[in-house]
Amino acid sequence: MTFTIKGRADVDRTASDRELEQIVREHAGRLATALMRITGDFAMAEDLVQDAVLAALQRWPMEGVPDRPDAWLFTVARNRGLDALRRQSNYRAKLAQLRWPVQPTSDDRLRLIFTCCHPALSRPAQIVLTLRVTCGLTTAQIARALLVPETTVAQRITRAKRKITEAGIPYRVPDPNELGARLREVLSVIYLLLNEGYLSTGERGQSRDLVDDAEWLAAQLYDLMPTEPEVAGLLALIRLHRARADARFDPGGNLVLLEHQDRSNWDHEAIAAASRLLARAAKRHQPGPYQLQAAIVACHAEAADWADTDWEQIGLLYDMLVHLAPSPLTRLHRSIARRYTAGPEAALAEVDALATALDRYHLYHAIRADLLRTLGRADEARAANRRALELTANPAEQALLRRRIDWGDDAG
Repeated sequence: MTFTIKGRADVDRTASDRELEQIVREHAGRLATALMRITGDFAMAEDLVQDAVLAALQRWPMEGVPDRPDAWLFTVARNRGLDALRRQSNYRAKLAQLRWPVQPTSDDRLRLIFTCCHPALSRPAQIVLTLRVTCGLTTAQIARALLVPETTVAQRITRAKRKITEAGIPYRVPDPNELGARLREVLSVIYLLLNEGYLSTGERGQSRDLVDDAEWLAAQLYDLMPTEPEVAGLLALIRLHRARADARFDPGGNLVLLEHQDRSNWDHEAIAAASRLLARAAKRHQPGPYQLQAAIVACHAEAADWADTDWEQIGLLYDMLVHLAPSPLTRLHRSIARRYTAGPEAALAEVDALATALDRYHLYHAIRADLLRTLGRADEARAANRRALELTANPAEQALLRRRIDWGDDAG
């Protein structure tokens, strides 16, 4: 795996590189937000963070990782900003006032995410820019999350930053009359953040920090727009996933599938609270994709055990979801419910129809393998699992797929 940054395309990974990647992953968003708040220059803030990361790549392997690597990156970025702005005394005075850790204002990241999601930018550009700048994902992680090449992501980020600078896009939360039109893009980004945290495309099985970030952003949006049912739906969806987080991995870091999870480890009070939030949103009779996904997760969360799962209800919810938001991914997930309502052959037929669209998506092959195994087509199932293994970088998923390949698909 390579670590890609501006000015240094591919760098061999060392221990300090890996630690740096983790630090960048956790703090790049806060660094960029702090610098953006002071400079008001989106591109400059991003460049300062990139320059600090490049300096760390050069110095940490020789000098060792500093005791407080996040503060080190901040100091380097701030000092380089001071150098760059030497002739701009007003900015210099503001930069010099910055201290780490930054104490963000309540809507700093909301301002940043709305800036990234400005309508002057294309929707793909909005998403990649927010994931990169606000959430700190690497280009490679974004590419895997969106199922697009890394070069495409890098080009979108570059063009988006140039557009923000050239168009003079303001760094602010929109006025109330603008919020509705800007909401869909912001919700999309928060949802992608949840997905990346729930099952990372990187080298960790999951990232609870990312899920925490997604919940925080969704909660801030809910405070801003408490009558918008899709905001409530997304917040409920995130909280339902968080409520089951303790049962998703065993002490060894192995992924535990829903069927085998110890439901006594779920946070049932949080599940009930999220379900109440979802029910209040549903009373507005404006169903949307996030409310429907939350309702599907709630069906699973409220079942006493696997055998108690209401697959008929889940299938109906997926049908509504496919109608409202048709996509190959939605149909793929609906096939899981179809397995239990119409049988594995019907589910496999739906999955096979998605081959062209999802050939490079690992879960497509993993789900197909599970259906093939159920139908007694063991060799084809093993081949599908091998293909899934090639396409995922998540260590927990890799371990599960290897067990299925090595042990005849009986590992769950």
